[in-house]
Parts: sequence; structure tokens; C-alpha cells
Amino acid sequence: MTSLSPNAATVARMIDHTLLKPEATADDVTALIAEAIELGTYSVCVSPSMLPLTIPAGADLKIAVVCGFPSGKHLSSIKAAEAALAINQGADEIDMVIDIGAAKAGRFADVQADIAAVRASVPAPKLLKVIIESAALTDAEIVAVCNAAVAAGADFVKTSTGFHSAGGASVHAVRLMKQTVGERAQVKAAGGVRSFEDALAMVEAGAARLGVSGSAALLAGATAIGSVDNY
Repeated sequence: MTSLSPNAATVARMIDHTLLKPEATADDVTALIAEAIELGTYSVCVSPSMLPLTIPAGADLKIAVVCGFPSGKHLSSIKAAEAALAINQGADEIDMVIDIGAAKAGRFADVQADIAAVRASVPAPKLLKVIIESAALTDAEIVAVCNAAVAAGADFVKTSTGFHSAGGASVHAVRLMKQTVGERAQVKAAGGVRSFEDALAMVEAGAARLGVSGSAALLAGATAIGSVDNY
């Protein structure tokens, strides 16, 4: 990575174009897919009940699906079954939510076991992202949960669902998460990433993927700040 900022096309390829509103309809998801293809995002991220999806032939677009969302307060066996069904219905990636209460209680072995159960249902090369709800955790808890996720075989640690009252992604959390996982895993910033400036800050802090619902508006902001064509 150079010190130059990524352009809009490069940032687009880091985006999971997301629609997780409870009121989302099949027509909304069809529109999401069309917009994702137009924008050149890496994937669409949807709720499991929206599967299976129809991706136009030739489109370079992955399907990410949430699991145990948004609270994480599901039995591990239920999360694993939900993930397995999503994979069978065409998902390429699973974004699972940990049991935040277990982390707050210091039960990091239980957090690791929960993640491992889902990992067993998401065989490589399918990707597993682990949502840790970083805004609800202390720095020490973030570090412990990230280490548990790596130990359980996660491919990514992810900041937030975007639904927690504590808030979403922060540059501090992304930087700490990346420092913790190093090259063992990647980091996804999600929750409140609304502007191109936000996106650049998260990438600079170490994010390799971005969860964004307002992708068109975010990418349109690239021109306003004069992003460059090199990365």
C-alpha cells in the first residue's frame, strides 16, 4: 500500500453493499443488486431470509449474509445451522454476530467456541466475518475477542452491526483490531461509514472491507475531495 489515497473504483471494490433493514422487500434486494453492479462493489450483504439471490450472468458480485443478527444472542447450534443454510443457498460469505454478553463477562473461551461452531458450517474458501460490536467493548475486550476470532479460524473481524445503541465503527477500534490480528485476519469497518472521508480513514486505519448501505452517496464524495488514481 502506498501513501496515496484510493480512488472511488478501488474503494467500491472494498464495499459490501448492505441492506439489512427489517422492512426490506425482494424488490429492494433486486434494486440493491443492480446498484451494486453499477457501482462496482465487491458484494451485497443481505438478511438470510432474502436468499437465494439471482445475480446476473457475468456479474462480478459476491453474496454476503448475516448470521445471528443483530443481537448475537442465539445458541451456537442455531447460528451454525443458519450459516450452513445460507451457504447452501448461495452465500459466499457469512457475517456472524458474537454473544456480546459473553465477551463483557470475560467468557472468551465461549466466544471462541461460538465462532468455531459457525466456522465449521462455513468451509473454505467461503469467508467468515465475525462482528464484535466494538463500540460496546473496552479495548481489552476488543483485543481478547479478536484473538478468539482468529483462534477459531475467522477470516475477518468486523466492527459493528450498525444496529447497536453504542454506535458503529471508529478509527480507533479499526486500528486496534488490525494491530491485534495483524496478518492473521482482515478487518471490516461497518456501522456509520457514510462519507468517502470516513471510508478513507477506515482504510488508513487498516480496514480491508467496508460495510456500507449508502454506497452511491459515499462514492460520489470521491470527486469532491479529489481522490487520486493510484493505490
